[in-house]
Amino acid sequence: MQWKVCGLRTPENIGLVLALRPDFVGFIFYEKSPRYVGEGFHLPPDLDWGPVRRVGVFVNHSVDFIFSQVNRYKLDGIQLHGDESPEFCAALKSPILRGARDIAPSVLTIKAFGLGPGFDFESLAPYLPEVDYFLFDTKSPEYGGTGQAFGWELLRDYPFAKPFFLSGGLGLENAGVLRQFLDVHPDLPLAGLDLNSRFEHAPGHKDPALLQEFKHYLGL
Repeated sequence: MQWKVCGLRTPENIGLVLALRPDFVGFIFYEKSPRYVGEGFHLPPDLDWGPVRRVGVFVNHSVDFIFSQVNRYKLDGIQLHGDESPEFCAALKSPILRGARDIAPSVLTIKAFGLGPGFDFESLAPYLPEVDYFLFDTKSPEYGGTGQAFGWELLRDYPFAKPFFLSGGLGLENAGVLRQFLDVHPDLPLAGLDLNSRFEHAPGHKDPALLQEFKHYLGL
């Protein structure tokens, strides 16, 4: 199973997380997030990326802005956390638009949705040909994560083969319950786990020891 550490901000902390070799790290470009990378964000050339892939998190940004950040930070993935339509996702995948901006075909698209009681999974059908992954978080009136877990039993009604990332309040305190849930539902097309606020000293500053403990416990 893959795992992703999202909401990183400082080069020093990024380096510590990279040493744990997650499959992905995420950088938030949404200005209202407490984990917003900031105007002066930069990635030093001496960071040891190894196989770790970089994902940018965007909320209702334009295609031009997203592609500019993909090029600037050499992003391997685009994660959408706003009200982006299937047509918008299709534009991000367009070979013509990507070719015009020198965006590689391999750059992934991840579309996030907040789950709560009564969520209509069939409403995701128009997105199926336009994204590589879904990401399921806890439903909130605000954009971005809540740091709270949703009822994972909702995922039993997921009808598609499209792989998804599980997000929303994942941490050491619920790792045991998570492992039990995954053991009981091995057929879910779970691509990986998205980790964020439960592994922080402060917004954007991850604790490598907590991440390592979680990684070891779940065998990531």
